[in-house]
Amino acid sequence: MSEVNIENDLSEESAEKASSAAETPDPEAEPTSGQVTEKTPEQASEETHTYGELIKGFIKWFIIAVIIGVIVGLAGTAFTKALGFANNFRNNNSWTVFIMPLAGLVIVFLYTICGLSKDPGTNNIIKGARADEEVSIKLAPLIFIATFLTHITGGSAGREGAALQIGGSLASPFGKLFRLDKKDFSTLIMCGMAAGFSALFGTPIAAAVFAVEVTIVAAAQYSALVPCMVSSLTAVVTAKLFGVEPEAFHVAGVPSLGGGSAVDLLKVALLGAACAALSVLFCFIMHNVGHLYKKYIKNDYIRAAAGGVIIILLTLIVGNRDYNGAGMNIIEKAFEGEAFPLAFLLKILFTALTLGAGFKGGEIVPSFFAGAAFGCVFGGLIGLDPSFGAAVGLLAVFCGVTNCPFASIILSLELFGKTEGLAFYALAISISYMLSGYWGLYSAQKFYQSKLKPMKYFERKKS
Repeated sequence: MSEVNIENDLSEESAEKASSAAETPDPEAEPTSGQVTEKTPEQASEETHTYGELIKGFIKWFIIAVIIGVIVGLAGTAFTKALGFANNFRNNNSWTVFIMPLAGLVIVFLYTICGLSKDPGTNNIIKGARADEEVSIKLAPLIFIATFLTHITGGSAGREGAALQIGGSLASPFGKLFRLDKKDFSTLIMCGMAAGFSALFGTPIAAAVFAVEVTIVAAAQYSALVPCMVSSLTAVVTAKLFGVEPEAFHVAGVPSLGGGSAVDLLKVALLGAACAALSVLFCFIMHNVGHLYKKYIKNDYIRAAAGGVIIILLTLIVGNRDYNGAGMNIIEKAFEGEAFPLAFLLKILFTALTLGAGFKGGEIVPSFFAGAAFGCVFGGLIGLDPSFGAAVGLLAVFCGVTNCPFASIILSLELFGKTEGLAFYALAISISYMLSGYWGLYSAQKFYQSKLKPMKYFERKKS
């Protein structure tokens, strides 16, 4: 792995230290981004509760989660409809891309006057989910408006990353309202994340698992699973009541798992490995374009305006609007078996140049775009049905950039609606998770253990 200036990437030397850390844990050491840690027997011992305490805690979190789910579900509904309007307006008025530099200036101004000019984005929410940082309520309206401006003027960005920020931000004030301690505040932010993701994409189970899985890799906070599941389901029901339909894709050419499927499994494994490489490339470009912007253009306003000009020029050079906005229409075409061979690379470039300049949005849908387009093309080359290749690519790249294998597997069921092909998806996801190494979209993400060696486990202390 080449040496790059990315916080959550491990060099070869640090990867060796990570594996060593899994064998000789330091009980005093605090985990940092990209480090692998292990608890001592004392730290790993479980806290026991009476059934009365468990029931009381369940009732408390059920009520809180429902409230969060309704509020974030309503906000997610408004956000979805606003972005729908933005995308329709942009598609019908091609001139909007030419005011992108102005939109960039407005976004920087809004974040500056609100005291969030150094906004870390989704990283702030992930740290909040570990109770490492406070989450400002001001972030919700800011990311809403900024993402709307980015989409309506043709910036390349997603929406789920913004939804995580909206959800976490709207949930944060309830920490003081319900007098929650630091650990409960962590669960609260995860509830908001799950509700935000679920309301926009309509995948409540994957959203809940994602929220508990993304903050610390390989150390999911299962204590937050019930609250996240309740808030996620509440949010998706709320969104559906107001006409927000869940995303779904039809996959063709799914092979059968049987006696003659060995060749297909090998092809899927190859595609999974290729998607791991694409995930690394995606993260490398996303992080380093932002660094280059800041290195050569110090002023936030000039950087945003320059980024807008660059996107305008690229759009004119490409000659179409396929890489502006989220690109859900191109993802749908990939599932129909159609994809331009370099579409995945162009989408990564457009997205990195947009977000790196200071525009707002998410990275998850662009990863869907890149994975589906690449899987469609590469899958077809190695003898898989292009539609099935798009499905495998979408899931494997999503896993590679988020380091969330279980959420990715569940996402396959909720997006595609069938268990058919599940074994193939799980294989590609697992391979992408391992071979993508310690890269990821979020520098705030921490690794609890190595991806190569399992950590030791400890018996719970007998009471």
